[in-house]
Amino acid sequence: MPGAITRRDALYGMGAPLLQSASKSTAILRPNFLFILADDHAGYVWAADGNRIARTPNLNRLANQGVRFSRHYCNSPVCTPSRQSLFTGQMPHMAGVTRLMTPLAEGKPTLARQFRNAGYTTAVFGKMHFQRPGVPGIHGFELAHTEDVLTREWQQQVKRRPLPPGTPVQPPWKPFKDLARIWLNADKRPYGCYDDDMRASFQVRQVKQFLNTHKDRPFALWVSFLEPHSPFHFPYEYRDKFAPKQFQPPPLGPEDAWQIPLIFRDLTEDDKRGIIAAYYTSVEFLDRNVGRVLGKLAELGLDRNTVVVYTADHGYDLGHHGRFEKHCGFDPALRVPLVIRDPRGIKPRVISDLTEHIDVPATITDLMGLEPLPIQHGRSLRPYLEGKPVQPRDHIFSEYLENEEAYIRTPRWKFIYCTGKRARQDGYGTANPTPGRYTILYDLNSDPDEFHNVAANHPEIVAEMKRLMLDRFRSTHPEAKAEPRGTLEESLDYYLRPRDAQASSS
Repeated sequence: MPGAITRRDALYGMGAPLLQSASKSTAILRPNFLFILADDHAGYVWAADGNRIARTPNLNRLANQGVRFSRHYCNSPVCTPSRQSLFTGQMPHMAGVTRLMTPLAEGKPTLARQFRNAGYTTAVFGKMHFQRPGVPGIHGFELAHTEDVLTREWQQQVKRRPLPPGTPVQPPWKPFKDLARIWLNADKRPYGCYDDDMRASFQVRQVKQFLNTHKDRPFALWVSFLEPHSPFHFPYEYRDKFAPKQFQPPPLGPEDAWQIPLIFRDLTEDDKRGIIAAYYTSVEFLDRNVGRVLGKLAELGLDRNTVVVYTADHGYDLGHHGRFEKHCGFDPALRVPLVIRDPRGIKPRVISDLTEHIDVPATITDLMGLEPLPIQHGRSLRPYLEGKPVQPRDHIFSEYLENEEAYIRTPRWKFIYCTGKRARQDGYGTANPTPGRYTILYDLNSDPDEFHNVAANHPEIVAEMKRLMLDRFRSTHPEAKAEPRGTLEESLDYYLRPRDAQASSS
């Protein structure tokens, strides 16, 4: 019926002050949505976070226009579980994806499906780690230019111009086969392309074409960049952006030796400086491409009617605790950027309360007036955006089941629990691959670098953290009803086993 109020309009009406455009004569009832996702972008490598070396002017501008969550944490420090948790609103163990190579089950509810059900055109350009070929309709995306499709089209359509003779470039990426210094780009070599020929630049051109074509209809668009994942891609023009001598690798703590992966033990100080410089260069290239996408939005006037979310799948250790990767519970691997920019009257601000990745899907469905996801483990951050009183989280939870470990972080404490029974298969094994059950507790007030395990001095805090961790598992795990009777530690061990194939499809 003409003029009838839909459920969607009614939902938007509930937030009328938030949903007015800059012009009082027009209410934005169907804003577009843009999700920009980086790969391995740590929260501390960002000028907006206080980093004086990082060059991120476009991300800084986005942060200044939106709400930045400065203590935002992923729910798993590895690509596939983190991404699918972000996409489904479920903890990795409930989403059924806790290991790198596990594909997301076809029947899982996703954010893209919620948008599509609401009448949006849904599209993705870039890495999603679905671990299956990108085809139209996959997980709710009508247009699915996932990493496999994007790479194939780039190789077919872009004829790379030759670089000057003798230019050293990145060799093919062969992690764990080559020495770590090679696949981590310690020589800070550019990818064998000029800027215009880079895959990310091709990706941006595809995004711009999509925006040109769909500027007059509601869209929900994912743009997922590979950068700054190792080997830290950047073009020829960026080869001199950072000098390794600018960087000082983080010091090792007195208790770090036992947990440093064998793969990193031969890295020299010069190797480490080069790796850090390559990472920072890739972050600057990422920032450039984020700016290109946001610039196209502004060129078309879509920035006035598009909600933008920027985050990363997880963080990254750049020599912290002797590591150059994620796959662990230290803060550099868990803390990630999060900015939400909404043109409908939200005032820019910085939020320092603890937030988790699973809060992002809950926020998106709330802000966009979508049906909530059937299982939604997070809480909406919309009150923060509207400046309303919020009861902050008292902790965040993250898990890395490949190593049968999980983490609790509060404003003061970091707690790590590991069964120590599983010989990890991710390439980051140590000299003692199965050390047996252990707990670690850091007092972040006096030890922000997480160097000193004080678990033995605070048994009451350790017990509290174990109970808190167990409560999180029991309230979100698909097999909670089958938990065997036993000690608190035996119960935690039960939940920490990776068993993706047995996970619920709901």
